[in-house]
Formats: sequence, structure tokens, C-alpha cells
Amino acid sequence: MDNKLRHLNNLRTFDSAARHQSYSKAAAELFLSQAAVSQQMRQLEIALGTKLFSRQGRKMVLTDNGVKLYHATQQAFNILTSAFNNIQSEGIAGNLTITSTPSFSSMWLMPKLHKFSQQYPQIKIRVVSSNRFENLKQNHIDLAVRFGISAEKETSDDLQCEYFGEDDVYPVCSAKLAQEVSFNTPQDILKTWLVNLEKPGPFGWDAWFKHAEVKNYQNHQQWTEVVSTDIALSAVLGGHGFTLAAKFLYSQYLDAGTLVIPINVKHPLTVKRYLVFDANSAKKARLDIFMAWLKEEMGK
Repeated sequence: MDNKLRHLNNLRTFDSAARHQSYSKAAAELFLSQAAVSQQMRQLEIALGTKLFSRQGRKMVLTDNGVKLYHATQQAFNILTSAFNNIQSEGIAGNLTITSTPSFSSMWLMPKLHKFSQQYPQIKIRVVSSNRFENLKQNHIDLAVRFGISAEKETSDDLQCEYFGEDDVYPVCSAKLAQEVSFNTPQDILKTWLVNLEKPGPFGWDAWFKHAEVKNYQNHQQWTEVVSTDIALSAVLGGHGFTLAAKFLYSQYLDAGTLVIPINVKHPLTVKRYLVFDANSAKKARLDIFMAWLKEEMGK
């Protein structure tokens, strides 16, 4: 065996540092200290007799020889990854860990998960609800279902962020409330309580009021503030006014007739959906099956 292959561990660190152009990001990805990454890169440069990185501001930029080595390591690791995946994914049986917002997990995914399990009983799903952009690799998560304009920006370079559609946002209330109070125009929404998110982002009531040309909404006093959309929808299901939410979250209640959209004016912004995952995952076969099912169900 060629003596240079004793540096395989350093090459793995080099691949991460070259991909991120950062020793600190490589250290975070590989659970090493920044000093350990720096030491491994010095060992590799000494062994090869050439500089692989040059510092430019906060970035560690590859030299010409560094670029050559990076291309070679990418090819070699891709071949190894492909071989590992072929061995490990001969069958689709196994586990998948999915993360998404508490609202999507509780209002959409869990009520429909039995359909997936009936079709693919050999795939066991674990659901992690979080409003944060979880670190998928660090937390051993296979797929994130994310929403909104920050999804692409918050996805690291070593993960794939795939857009798969968008949904309209409407003001929704219980059928019982709509029978008790006449809601004929956007202005009529001020007759009742409005449930608002603590951090609504771009999908708040202000933008809807302006779009719907509602007057004097700044003087409205009947507000309830909550931390997530699933809590807002729970309040609304109990008859507590209106909330703004993406339609897919409560479509089953619209079908059942317990929730209604009496004021058919949608929010000026739509909620974009994304799937975030590792394209080189050893679980890619079963991940593809789950993502295909998810896209089909959300497209109905």
C-alpha cells in the first residue's frame, strides 16, 4: 500500500475544509477543534510538500495544488459513498427521522402518517418537531420539511434544499362563529378576536389588512398572541375568532366543515415549501420513497 494513504483521515478533514473554505466550519462538521483541523492541514501540506490553502480575510482559499487535490478527493469519496450506499440500501427497511415545525408535524403530518405506514410498513418514521433550523447531521436527522423565505439561506452547502411548491394563506374561523356573526367583507373581520403569532414574520395581519384595504385596523383591541400556528388553529377551532394560516394545515377541517373561510381574500404572500436532506445519505432509497409520498399528498 502506498505510504501516502496513511493520510486518509487528514484527507477527510481537507475535503470538509475545502468545501466550506473555513477551518472553523470544518471543525464543527467533524466534531473537532479548530486547532486539530489546522494541525491536520499542516501535516498534509508537509507530506505533500506544497501549500493547499491561503488565507483571504476569513476564508481559507485553495491554492492551485489545493484545487487539484480537492477534485481528486471529491471523486474518491463519491466512489466510496456510492459503494457504501449500494451495500446499505439494498432494501428499504429501516428508520427515518423527520423534522419540521410543530404546526406541520401536528396538523398535517401526524394525521396522515398512517397512510404512509400502511403502504410502507417496513419504514419506521421518527418525528422531531422544532421551530429552529436543526443541524441535520449533528442531530442524526434525515429530512427537514421547511417553509418560508429563510429555508434556502439557512441550508448548509453540504445539504440539498429542494423547492416543492407553495400554499396560499387565508384568514380562517370556525363554522359556528361564521353562523353567529356576519362576515361579508374584509372590514367585518374586526367584529371578532384575531389570533396572531408572536413572531409572524412576513405573514402577519398587517400585510393582509393593507392588501384587503381594511380601515382603522390599528385601533382593533381584540387580540390573542400565541407562539405557533397549531396553537392558533386550536383556538380558532374552539370558536375564538380568526387566524391566518397556510391552507394545507387545516384542509381536513375545511373538508369536514368545522373550519371555513368566509372572507375569501388571501394573504399577498405565499408560503414556499422545501425539502432539506443529504443527497449522499445511505438512507437515500427510503428517503426518496418518503419524499415522493409527501409531495403526492401535499399536491392533492
